Formats: sequence, C-alpha cells, structure tokens
Amino acid sequence: MHDFCFTIPYGLLLVGGGLFGYLKKGSIASLGGGVGSGFVLIFAGYLSLNAFGKRKNSYFALLLETIAAAILTWVMGQRYLETSKVMPAGLVAGISALMTAFYLFKLATGGNHLPTKAE
Repeated sequence: MHDFCFTIPYGLLLVGGGLFGYLKKGSIASLGGGVGSGFVLIFAGYLSLNAFGKRKNSYFALLLETIAAAILTWVMGQRYLETSKVMPAGLVAGISALMTAFYLFKLATGGNHLPTKAE
C-alpha cells in the first residue's frame, strides 16, 4: 500500500475534525490544529502521489508525513493523558500513532514500491 492512499484521507479526517470542533465548540485551537495539520498532510500526500505518477519516490513527502504524524501523536497523546477524553484527543493520538508506525515502515522499506514497467 502506498503512503498517499492513507495520507490524503488522514489529512481530510483532520481537516473535518478541526472544522467540526470549531463549529460545535467555537474552538480556534481545533480549527488551527486540525485544518493546519490536515492541509500539511494533504499537501504531502499530493507530493507523494505526483512523484509516484512520475515513477519516483518523494522522500521529502514521506518525511513530512512522518514528522506531522509523530507531532500529532505526541501532542494529542499528552492531551489525552491530561484529560482522559477519548474524543478527540485519544482518537487522534491513536490514529496518528498508527500512521507514524506506517510511515516509519515505509521509510525503512525504501518508500513506495514502484511497479515494473509493463512492456
């Protein structure tokens, strides 16, 4: 599975969660954090998808995805430990931890595996 297959939906989920938090509670932190990190991940997924279309790997995109997911894991994990609230802190920390592990795996295995050219 390629990183952009998960990164773009993950980014969209974060954007949606940030917008929902803002609309429901008026939380500027949710809006900034969710939309900001979501757009960073969508951008990284877009870079990775474009590189894949050119039969290349974008290690910059993969590093950006890994760093963003690791930061979200740390920040939301700390928030969960402080509040014990599963929504949204625990959920985002859990998903981000899984994504961080996935990105680290992709980095360790050389990025997206490119298909052999059909003749």
